[in-house]
Amino acid sequence: MRREDFPILKQEVYGRPLVYLDNAATTQKPKVVIDALDEYYSKYNSNIHRGVHYLSSHATAEFEEARKTVQNFINAGSDCEIIFTRGTTESINLVASSFGKTFFGEGDEVVVSEMEHHSNIVPWQIACADRGAKLKVLKFNDKGEIDIADLEKLLSPRTKIVAITHVSNSLGTVNPIEKIVEVAHSKGVPVLVDGAQAVAHLPVDVRKTDCDFYCFSGHKMYAPMGVGVLYGKKELLEQMEPYQGGGEMIREVTFEKTTYNDLPFKFEAGTPSVGDVFGLRKAIEYMQETGLCEIERHEQSLMKYALERLGNVVGMRFIGEAANRAGAVSFLIGDIHPYDLGVLLDHQGVAVRTGHHCTQPVMDRFGIPGTVRASFALYNTTEDIDSLVAAIEKAKQMLS
Repeated sequence: MRREDFPILKQEVYGRPLVYLDNAATTQKPKVVIDALDEYYSKYNSNIHRGVHYLSSHATAEFEEARKTVQNFINAGSDCEIIFTRGTTESINLVASSFGKTFFGEGDEVVVSEMEHHSNIVPWQIACADRGAKLKVLKFNDKGEIDIADLEKLLSPRTKIVAITHVSNSLGTVNPIEKIVEVAHSKGVPVLVDGAQAVAHLPVDVRKTDCDFYCFSGHKMYAPMGVGVLYGKKELLEQMEPYQGGGEMIREVTFEKTTYNDLPFKFEAGTPSVGDVFGLRKAIEYMQETGLCEIERHEQSLMKYALERLGNVVGMRFIGEAANRAGAVSFLIGDIHPYDLGVLLDHQGVAVRTGHHCTQPVMDRFGIPGTVRASFALYNTTEDIDSLVAAIEKAKQMLS
């Protein structure tokens, strides 16, 4: 599927064609995204929102058009609900800090799941420590699935927010976000969704899910590194304290008092990564041209094929076997250390990820040091999976 649009995939590594299966860490970039960066820096590099000259006016207009593109992409109600950040990590830190400062008190509670990326655990731990709140953990079963009944039991009158991943980066589990939001909202509890592993794999509609915050990164959806998005409901964002102080987020500054700018600028202190935002816009347009539903169908077909082919490998142990999954397959082979297997695959031109994938609690849950993770994108093929399986079999022979 449009593999020819990605220049990096045409190269060889160690004299072999590159098979790139590390997309959950970062996706490769289509030429239209690379060209967008080149065009910005070659033709209208300028700071935005501050200049009256042509370059600044042009860059500002394009930047705000990019915001509207993101709004439409996730079906937000207003472009003022779209805040540009450096990525999912900063988006979650922003909410944990600002929402926590505004709403957390001594004895309050935050609910996260056991399958969260560290970026959706540590910021909440920091916010809880600052405000005297408590972190509560929603467990998952042996297949890597959350039980909604367990969530209902965890929620209490002191629960201030639920923070949950849409798609697990290490298990591939697609969580039932609409049902989670429905349950939380029935108790008056807002929900933040970490969508880093979702937006490249399936359509996202924040108004349909009714989540209160949704966070994602550009570099996991064919856009440049260093840019991401926080969606937040306007009524909550307006109540929250600013995350950082500086230029752009102010209305008036005196030594006696500072007043803050309107949304979304209240949360966009300093000079943003303008070129990367333009790249994000192009990546979104590229995905929309291809078709989000078509991407999802293609990747689900790859997932089914991968599970069948890998399932026939002697010694295979899948880590995470949820019925509804996307994006990634994590596994171990016999007693082979994941790092050793990853190195041997690499020397055969197959790029996978090894380790704990920034989900150490998940690895502790299964009593393992880490896994090998193969993760998919729209440009991957069944031939890539065949190459992975062949490389695994050869690695097993080398280690036997």
